Amino acid sequence: MRQIIRVLLEGGSQAWQQLMANKLRSFLSLLGITIGIFCIIGVKSAVNSLEDNIRRSMSKLGNDVIYIDRFSWGEDPGDNYWKWMRRPVFTFSEYEDLKANLRGATRVGYWQFLSTKTIKWTSSSVENAPFLGITEDCYDLFHLEFDGEGRYFSPIEYQNGSEVCILGSEVAEGLFGTVIDPLGKDISVGGRKMRVIGVQKKAGNDILKPFNFDNCVLVGYNFARRGFGVRASGRGNQSSIMVQAKSDVSVEDMKDEITGVLRAQRHLKPREDTNFSLNTLSILSNLFDGVFGVLNTAGFIIGIFALLVGMFSVANIMFVSVRERTNIIGIKMALGAKRWFILLEILFEAVTLCVVGGLIGLLLIWAVTAGITAVLDFDIHLSLGNTLVGLITSIVVGVFSGLIPAAQASRMDPVEAIRK
Repeated sequence: MRQIIRVLLEGGSQAWQQLMANKLRSFLSLLGITIGIFCIIGVKSAVNSLEDNIRRSMSKLGNDVIYIDRFSWGEDPGDNYWKWMRRPVFTFSEYEDLKANLRGATRVGYWQFLSTKTIKWTSSSVENAPFLGITEDCYDLFHLEFDGEGRYFSPIEYQNGSEVCILGSEVAEGLFGTVIDPLGKDISVGGRKMRVIGVQKKAGNDILKPFNFDNCVLVGYNFARRGFGVRASGRGNQSSIMVQAKSDVSVEDMKDEITGVLRAQRHLKPREDTNFSLNTLSILSNLFDGVFGVLNTAGFIIGIFALLVGMFSVANIMFVSVRERTNIIGIKMALGAKRWFILLEILFEAVTLCVVGGLIGLLLIWAVTAGITAVLDFDIHLSLGNTLVGLITSIVVGVFSGLIPAAQASRMDPVEAIRK
C-alpha cells in the first residue's frame, strides 16, 4: 500500500514538473483535452438543463390525464393536417355524455375558445383578448394558481352562470397596471359587466408552457352559453376534453372506455375510423427522448474528436518525458524498482495531465453556464453527475494516452537506460 501511495505521489510530482517546466507545450497539449471535455460535458449540461425544463413543464400535463382532441401529438402534422381539419370539434354535449358515462374517470374537463373581445375598465382597455369557456374540473386539470386572494369559480357561480371572470396576468396588468388590485373590480366587455374574482400567476420562464393563459380571460361555461351565445349541442370554435383516470384505473383502460363512449355518441359504425385522438404525456416523452438522444450523441461525437487530438498530444508529452528521464528510470530499476512501479508512475503522470485539462474544461463550462443563466434567465447548470462524467472521461483518456509510453518505460533494460 505504501508503495502504491509513493507511486501516486511521484507520478503527480512528475506531472506537475512537466507542466511547470514546459508551460506552452503543456498548454497546447492539454488544449485538446480541455476542448473535448468542454464539448462533451457542455453539450450534455445544456441538453440536460433543457430536458429538465421541458419535462418539468410537461409534468403539468399529468401522467394520468388523457387529452381528447382532433390532433394527434404523435403524428406528423404535415401528412395529417387536412385529415385532422375534417374532424368535427368537440361539443359540450359530448363532454356531458363522457362525464356521465365514464366510470373510471375522477375528473372530466372541457374548454372552448369563445372569441376575442375588447375589455375596458375606466379609461384602460385591452383589445383582442381571447376568451375561454371552461368547466369546473379545469381548475385541477389546468393546475391554475392565483395571485393574492384570487380564487376559482364557486359551484354556485358556475351553475348559475354568474358574470364573473378570471384574468390572465398580462390582461390584468394591461387594465390595472401593477399598483391597483383587480379583485372585485367590474370590467366591461361589449357593454356587459363582469366581476374579476381572480388573477392567474404568470406562466414563468419554462420553455414549454402547456397551460399559458397569461393573455386570456377565463369564464365559466354556463355563463359562456348565456353571455357569448354558445350552444351546448352546436359545433362551435376550437375545443377539447380532458379526462383524468382514477388511481386504480390504467391509462390504457381509460382510453378504451373513452373510445367506446365517444364513438357511440358520434354514431360511428364499427368499420368507420375513429375521428378523434387520445393524447397522453407518454407520447411527448417518447418524442423528446429521441431529440435529446440525438443532441447528446452529436455533442459526444464532436467532443470525441477533440479528445483524440488531446490524447495524442498527451501521449507525445509522455514519450518526451520518458526520453528525458531515461537514465533516472534506469537508476530506479537498478535500485530495485519493479516494472509495475515504473508503469504505474508514468500512467499516473499521464492521468494527472489529462485530469488537469479536464478540470480546466469543467471550469470553463461552469463559467459559461453561469453567464448564460444570468443573462438569459434560463437555468443551465453543471450537475454533479456531469462533473463526474467529465473527470472519469479525463481519467480514461489519460490511461489510453499514457499506456504505450508507460509500457515502453517499464520494459527498459536498466544498464542501457543508465548509459543514455
